[in-house]
Amino acid sequence: MGATPGAMRRRAADSPHYRDGEFRAHEPAHIVATSEAEGPGNLIATMVREFGRGKPKGTVPLVPPRHPDEPADLAVTWYGHATSVVELDGRRFLLDPVFGDRVSPSAFVGPKRMHPVPGTIAEIPRLDAVVISHDHYDHLDEPSIRQLERAHRPHYVVPIGVELHLESWGVPAERITSLDWREETEVGGIRLTCTEARHFSGRGLVRNQTLWAAWSLHGPRHSVFFGGDSGPTHRYTDIGADLGPFDLTIIPIGAYSVHWPDIHLNPQEAVEAHLEVNRGATDSVMLPIHWATFNLATHWWSEPIRWARRVAAERGVRLVAPVVGARIQLSGNDIDDVVAAHQDPWWEACSGPSDRD
Repeated sequence: MGATPGAMRRRAADSPHYRDGEFRAHEPAHIVATSEAEGPGNLIATMVREFGRGKPKGTVPLVPPRHPDEPADLAVTWYGHATSVVELDGRRFLLDPVFGDRVSPSAFVGPKRMHPVPGTIAEIPRLDAVVISHDHYDHLDEPSIRQLERAHRPHYVVPIGVELHLESWGVPAERITSLDWREETEVGGIRLTCTEARHFSGRGLVRNQTLWAAWSLHGPRHSVFFGGDSGPTHRYTDIGADLGPFDLTIIPIGAYSVHWPDIHLNPQEAVEAHLEVNRGATDSVMLPIHWATFNLATHWWSEPIRWARRVAAERGVRLVAPVVGARIQLSGNDIDDVVAAHQDPWWEACSGPSDRD
């Protein structure tokens, strides 16, 4: 489970974003919609009606990750869900490492991985830092942290309070940097800025005692935006004005529902978020994440990527759709050629007949 609620409350108390006993964003984020049309009763009916839609009908294809010994100026490898390895101006960062079989406090119940992990933590070359967006089980996995400690003993950059989970699992405090929204740190010449997201936190019955965040990573030559988890928010416009544009955005597109519109982007909103953090520029590349790996909603398994690709084409956004495990090198290559190389609709072979446009 991680840190105790009491320890988290004591750590959170100094933040200006901690009010009335919990962290609060500038926009409310209802975990379940409160309107009559989208309320809990209708949520149960939806879950019964749409049960099983979120699973692939066949085997999800994978490719083994191929990491160079020395990181490139700009590259990304998607391991599934939100877990990604970013190479930025000669540094390497691991985002939201979840290599476990379930995203749950139990090894026996809870959302189970729908495809194997394409590679192991030990196979990743030297890491400059691990960056974590928040403490939900599908973004912060205790067994993965313990594997990282055995294989890498890396530095961690996290939102306020998440460091207490890491410390409870044996990570020394001197290897953790925790930040509030709008605070920043530097790792190997890369500036990491903690930015506001519209979401929530918690690994048990107590919520919002640790902060949740998106992240901006700026090197001398390139920049990356990592969205973590978020619903639609006007903060994307602020991030674009203060920190954008970005060469690459890594933005969640899955696990959305009309029953929880505040906490997860749908694919159309994700493309809009990409444009907002880039101040409308269309020369950035968007990597859609947070789909294909865990069944966390009631939409069809491949619906997020098909919807996102359709909207991206309409809006002129360069969207890549790599096979799980594929490495996309953007630096040193023609961007249009790279994007074109990652357009094969590999998901169609493992999608059911009702799971198509």
